[in-house]
Amino acid sequence: MMSKYYQNNNYISMFSVITLMFIVDFLKNLFKKEAKTEQAPRVDSIYQFEEIEEIHSIWDYLRLSENTQAAHILAVLGFEEWISMEEILRRIKEVFHMDYKNDRSLYPYIKTLVDIGLLETTSVGGKKKWRKRDVLIKLEGKKEKSVKEREAAKERA
Repeated sequence: MMSKYYQNNNYISMFSVITLMFIVDFLKNLFKKEAKTEQAPRVDSIYQFEEIEEIHSIWDYLRLSENTQAAHILAVLGFEEWISMEEILRRIKEVFHMDYKNDRSLYPYIKTLVDIGLLETTSVGGKKKWRKRDVLIKLEGKKEKSVKEREAAKERA
């Protein structure tokens, strides 16, 4: 007699959990703050450092494996338009010339992307629609200023 907790076909949920944890670890490493070590500008240097902050989209840095279902989904989704599953499948067929044997196999990938915050979902009239979410990151660093730029700034002030 089998236990009621035994699940023979638990591969999809285990795969989605593993995939989700991989993506969460990747995002944690991407956003991890390194210990800031302040360097005093050298006296004999002709450069002075200026703090800069740059805002970038996570989509500039995210690279998915080619010819995977997740890559296909993200390639056909946009930021502006809400897209239904039928439209996603149509666009994948049009762009990549691919058909899936089981169209429902895309749902775990979409669910994972929604769970980690890369996609937004809405349900209108019983039909779900998705779009990409614009996730911004702030990069901090130091920009070098030459002696000429510093003198020009002093003259303007």
